[in-house]
Amino acid sequence: MTSSYSADQIQVLEGLDPVRMRPGMYIGTTGPRGLHHLVYEVVDNSIDEALAGHCTHIEVDINADGSVSVTDDGRGIPTGIHPSTGKSALETVMTVLHAGGKFGGGGYKVSGGLHGVGISVVNALSEWVVVTVWLDKKVHIQRFERGIPVTELIAKPSEDEERTGTSVTFMPDTQIFTTGIEFDYNTLSGRLRELGYLNAGVQITFTDHRLAEPRIETYYYEGGIQEYVAYMNREKEPLHQEVVYIQGEKNGIYIEVALQWCVDAYNDNLLGFANNIRTIDGGTHLEGLKTVLTRMMNAIARKRNKIKENEPNLAGENIREGLTGVISVKVPNPEFEGQTKTKLGNTEVRGIVDSMVGEVLTEYLEFRPQVVDAILEKAIQAFKAAEAARRARELVRRKSVLESSPLPGKLADCSSRDPSESEIFIVEGASAGGTAKEGRNRRFQAILPLRGKILNIEKTDDAKMYKNTEIQSLITALGLGVKGEEFNPAQLRYHRICLMTDADVDGAHIRTLLLTFFYRYQRSLVDQGYIYIACPPLYKIERGKNHFYCYSDRELQQLLSEFPSNANYTIQRFKGLGEMMPQQLWETTMNPETRTLKQIEIEDAAEADRIFTVLMGDRVAPRREFIETYGSRLNFTDLDI
Repeated sequence: MTSSYSADQIQVLEGLDPVRMRPGMYIGTTGPRGLHHLVYEVVDNSIDEALAGHCTHIEVDINADGSVSVTDDGRGIPTGIHPSTGKSALETVMTVLHAGGKFGGGGYKVSGGLHGVGISVVNALSEWVVVTVWLDKKVHIQRFERGIPVTELIAKPSEDEERTGTSVTFMPDTQIFTTGIEFDYNTLSGRLRELGYLNAGVQITFTDHRLAEPRIETYYYEGGIQEYVAYMNREKEPLHQEVVYIQGEKNGIYIEVALQWCVDAYNDNLLGFANNIRTIDGGTHLEGLKTVLTRMMNAIARKRNKIKENEPNLAGENIREGLTGVISVKVPNPEFEGQTKTKLGNTEVRGIVDSMVGEVLTEYLEFRPQVVDAILEKAIQAFKAAEAARRARELVRRKSVLESSPLPGKLADCSSRDPSESEIFIVEGASAGGTAKEGRNRRFQAILPLRGKILNIEKTDDAKMYKNTEIQSLITALGLGVKGEEFNPAQLRYHRICLMTDADVDGAHIRTLLLTFFYRYQRSLVDQGYIYIACPPLYKIERGKNHFYCYSDRELQQLLSEFPSNANYTIQRFKGLGEMMPQQLWETTMNPETRTLKQIEIEDAAEADRIFTVLMGDRVAPRREFIETYGSRLNFTDLDI
């Protein structure tokens, strides 16, 4: 482990000017996701100190004024004069793009973040930043505004001479983040909790000072990713109590794997991380894990005579049915595919994961025959169910529903054949369907009415699902492939899939059933941002010749409070979409110029998976507990699951 960290280890690659001109290139978006990304970049620097063995406690604070502070007890950003720039290393790191201790100078073995881009980009996109460094018995402070230093690096004696570390406080710039700079507590807590699990023994304290009574949470997990898997499975029934855990290091690559199969789960939930970054598009670490699990479990099954000589091997998805797993790798020189780092590309990782997991897991399972038998029994049942589903699917295909099929008769298609401009509204029932068909723009808007509530995919096997008429209509109309196969966006017929249901409890239930279908059937549709929720109004208020639409009870009360006490107004409550005139539905809910569409995003996949299990699964007790816990905090009239 390298413990020296000084100014000459900071390498300079290029200037900072382009960041404010094209922020999207550096943080992906200037919307809420990019805003929260700023916090992650600063926290990643502190986590890198923890990975290097120099930091045990990280404090993240949303301050009363809306700024954020990230404070650690690491070594402190070096403050000596940098040989290339003639400025302090701290000022260099803050004002020069690609300046950092992560480019092979010996400062870090492994790092996350955007490889030195992070802190300077945060500086460039903030109205102001104040950096405080405790180092060499001194406190060093410097302030920056929109990326430019407005004070020198000021040093004074530290009250605690032993203290080392860095604190960065920043206020995002409203000139850049024009849609708002308010941080969402749940978004940040999800990522910080994840980092706590991925870095066993590091304590992360998260405090929100915007409330009269500050809200404080601490994430500290000695068990690391083992505790993460247990957390994700806490509402499920485990097939084996002990979470299988494997760790090791080879050629400087550190690997951790935690696995647990569950009785009452029919999908796998495998999360991959590389250098603490969630690799939502997979990569070589996940490929290695899937390959070794399939090969090893088939070998054990044949050895234990669970699969006969003339029978085919179990497929990977059979073996992974009901599996919750986390694989976390730390790689010195990671190769990520794509700007957003969502897929690990290092080929050497695949082989290392394969050999290490195979060796340790085989030995682990040899001493636990009852665990092996339980996993194999579930896998064999999954194989038989998959065969039944395949036969059902073939039946469906023979009826020309999944391949070059005629489109369902109730689909009112759009005239455009360009999926990127086309959108489909999935509505409930013939009445709403009729209104939507009349109100739409036929050129790029299609309407698919569904009859009643679709199947709950969480509780249904594939064979039953493929036989269901409404599910067949959905699969065919959208151009979806077969469940479990690689998602092919080229086959998708519309790039905006809008769920448009009534603004009542039944509508919310139908919306949830549809979201469950998309999440479980073809998760990539959700991950890649194709699913939207349309927001129809609840009320129409007429006052004289003017009319107004309100989308919530709060909005209605706000509007009425603005009317004079003696005003002559009437309120119409829309109970269903079918009650609206086609023109009303168009101008409030379907017109791209005036409507509100909520894009479905799943930042915290583990939590989403758990919530779907709780709300839509077989077990009643966790659902009751969820409603009792959160019911008092939620206004159920505005519930949007």
